[in-house]
Amino acid sequence: MQTKFLLAESDIPRQWYNILPDLPWPPPPPIHPATHEPVGPEALAPIFPMALIQQEVSTDRYIDIPEEVLDIYRLWRPSPLQRAHRLERALDTPAHIYYKWEGVSPAGSHKPNTAVAQAYYNKQEGVRCLTTETGAGQWGSALAMGCAFFGLELKVYMVKVSYQQKPYRRILMETWGAKVVPSPSRDTQAGRNVLAQDPDSPGALGVAISEAVEDAVGREDTKYSLGSVLNHVLLHQTVVGQEAMQQMEMAGEYPDVIIGCVGGGSNYAGLALPFMKDKLAGRSKSRFIAVEPESCPSITRGEYVYDFGDIAEQTPLLKMHTLGHTFIPPGIHAGGLRYHGMAPIISQLCHEGVMEAKAYHQTKAFAAAIQFAQTEGIVSAPETSHAIRCAIDEALAAREAGEKRVILFNHSGHGLLDLAAYEAFLAGKLEDYAYPAEKVREAMTHVPKV
Repeated sequence: MQTKFLLAESDIPRQWYNILPDLPWPPPPPIHPATHEPVGPEALAPIFPMALIQQEVSTDRYIDIPEEVLDIYRLWRPSPLQRAHRLERALDTPAHIYYKWEGVSPAGSHKPNTAVAQAYYNKQEGVRCLTTETGAGQWGSALAMGCAFFGLELKVYMVKVSYQQKPYRRILMETWGAKVVPSPSRDTQAGRNVLAQDPDSPGALGVAISEAVEDAVGREDTKYSLGSVLNHVLLHQTVVGQEAMQQMEMAGEYPDVIIGCVGGGSNYAGLALPFMKDKLAGRSKSRFIAVEPESCPSITRGEYVYDFGDIAEQTPLLKMHTLGHTFIPPGIHAGGLRYHGMAPIISQLCHEGVMEAKAYHQTKAFAAAIQFAQTEGIVSAPETSHAIRCAIDEALAAREAGEKRVILFNHSGHGLLDLAAYEAFLAGKLEDYAYPAEKVREAMTHVPKV
């Protein structure tokens, strides 16, 4: 029985796939918070280089990957597709479980797929320094690596609870040359405002985004870089799904269920969108499941409305599932999933009913990760453990129904720098947070009425 399905370097996709031309509904545009009119490229120019702004609004189905980016991709791409035979046997399921193993990148996750591209385009336009936010540190470390390759300086605002929980992520970023500060910080007005209200604030991605954007727009030689949510970020991740389509063909199967964890939506979009093209065209009936934490369930409990992407209200308004931009999620270990909103593309697909969402408490996710480690051998990132939980549940449902079911999920990163979370779980000290309904209701009162 074959376990790994491997592509040659010559099989790395040479173009990114853009789903916007294939959507049967026009995507709601970003709008100006004051005028409620669609924003043009000039509104984003102080934040992003023009090449990324053009990708954000492009209607081209495929966009060429620069040779300089492909050259770096070859360090880890193509990534393996693996069949989880041992997990299948442990579950006694007729389901076939496959996972795309993105933890083979130097940074240990899917994030370099866009980090390298963003660093390249900024370098091409003469940018000297980037700022960004990071939750668990996967994005910050990937961008630190990308900036090192292209000789850019980087300042990372790392969500404070993750800064405290994951010191080795900080060290990894610093090893690649980045400067890392805990957010909220006293380096920006946005950070100082949060600390004035709550000196012990654990921080949130919405806060760290505000700090990074404020820092970037205050300097002419600096731009901001985002690790998820926006169209151009999801675009760069589609190398994952394009490779997976080739590899599933090698396996002689097509997925019935396609799963991924979601915080902002980038890793799941990267796997799912190339397959979603088939569903939208009527060529498949696959189910698509986006998996989020019960403590920050933007799709399953949030509203589909226009909202800011950050707490300081510096971004355009995006139509997305949101819990309110002022919402500060509980300090779960899956720091990359602690975002109040969701990628507009993922949100629209869920709103239109062609994608579904599930939410899990972190103890259930970690229990699945332990089972995965003891059968498949990989210690998974806390974020990825949510996708594993859903894949296991789908496999058990197939067993109960007595039917074969082909399950594919994105294994978005390893958890070797997250062992403190495993230690807490194994000691019975990892807690589940109830859905913070009152805090969400209060946060939603700050969402603009559009």
